[in-house]
Amino acid sequence: MSAPDLAAYARDGFLVLEDFVSAADCDALQVRAKQLVAGFDPGPSRTVFSARDQSHGRDRYFQESGGAIRFFFEDQAADRPVPLALNKIGHALHDLDPVFDRFSRQPRLAGLAQALGLIRPLLLQSMYLFKQPHIGAEVGWHQDATYLHTRPSTVTGFWIALDDADRDNGCLMALPGGHCGPLRERFQREGDRMVSRTLDATPWPDTEPVALEARRGTLVVLHGLLPHASAPNRSPRPRHAYALHLIDGRAEYSADNWLQRPDLPLRGFA
Repeated sequence: MSAPDLAAYARDGFLVLEDFVSAADCDALQVRAKQLVAGFDPGPSRTVFSARDQSHGRDRYFQESGGAIRFFFEDQAADRPVPLALNKIGHALHDLDPVFDRFSRQPRLAGLAQALGLIRPLLLQSMYLFKQPHIGAEVGWHQDATYLHTRPSTVTGFWIALDDADRDNGCLMALPGGHCGPLRERFQREGDRMVSRTLDATPWPDTEPVALEARRGTLVVLHGLLPHASAPNRSPRPRHAYALHLIDGRAEYSADNWLQRPDLPLRGFA
């Protein structure tokens, strides 16, 4: 992390680090995900992950996934084989699977977290994202702090391209500088329900979106307040990625966050 890198991150709220992850590490994560999928039996019920209407929030399978490895399907994919129907695997791969654990706690990621100012980094959430060919769903504009809220806000995303990601297959989009605005919304627990609450009705910045096209092995750093999104994948190519979210252990993790891990304490890089 150079001084210009840090200045760009402070200005834009994102940072694109090419060739951060080796081809061997990308291969290892993709092979391991394939093995996990091969061992998964969905049974008669498939929990669909929908960024559009958050309907998965009503499902206990999702609600209790913060300390587990669980599989979520794309909408409109009931007639597809499981490997081509999944939206993602989440949300504790980094703690419960040895391959993802080893990758997520490598010294280079620890050094990056330190350079970004996370004094006591804790690895909170991990997701293997499929963005399937032809049916990979759109993810609308959002801020990660909506879902992973701390006081003060400290959530930071590490998004790693395991396939080339471009405009055709649904790369990330961002609004540069949008992290300087307020948190607009909270997705939180209310009893045994998940609800969305508007905190601030300020519109997204009137800024031209930037496509964060990323070659395989690129790591994209995302500030927790940065508005970002991704288009649907209508191409014949997959767009696999691995996302890891960190918080600073000095901050207060909100008790009403959707993601709770009562039986799996948070760990840092050690």
